[in-house]
Amino acid sequence: MSLDWTSLSDGELATLSIAGRQAAFAEIVRRYRQPVFRLARACTGEADEALDLVQETFVAAHQALPRYDGQRAMKAWLSRIAINKCRDWGRRRTVRRFFSFALSDDGQAEAVIDEGPATDDAVADRQELDRVTRAISTLPMNLKEVLVLRAIEGLSQAETAEVLGVTQKAVETRLYRARARLLEKLNAI
Repeated sequence: MSLDWTSLSDGELATLSIAGRQAAFAEIVRRYRQPVFRLARACTGEADEALDLVQETFVAAHQALPRYDGQRAMKAWLSRIAINKCRDWGRRRTVRRFFSFALSDDGQAEAVIDEGPATDDAVADRQELDRVTRAISTLPMNLKEVLVLRAIEGLSQAETAEVLGVTQKAVETRLYRARARLLEKLNAI
């Protein structure tokens, strides 16, 4: 008799995964890889980097499963891990930029982000999505995180506050500021 993994709760899947059932963790990944990817893509603005961060997020989650509280929402828990991975990525990127600029022979800095639409984006909707994603990725991290968690991933204000370790009022304020800054950036493009 085989288990129907899709019918199990996140807590049950976590328990089975800790017990060594690889299919249980595979089901967790199947359920949450798209939301984690959207979060990482919004934070980085780059699909390839986001895919790497999704992998890093699930590797870290697998290692941290014994500390997972089955009463918490798995999506919020994974979002917290993904946000931390995005923060790490941002720090690494800043260091790489610094050293690449410091080590350039001619003192000229090369463009880091290609602001033009990808050549294979034939559909206007896809181009608009890319434009918005790039604009979101340029927001300060504290505004970007709140915007992605609330507006894109649909976490509640309380869940977002828990993920980020801030008050609900801080979430509300940051979300307002993030939307205003995003609108400014989109109008400027």
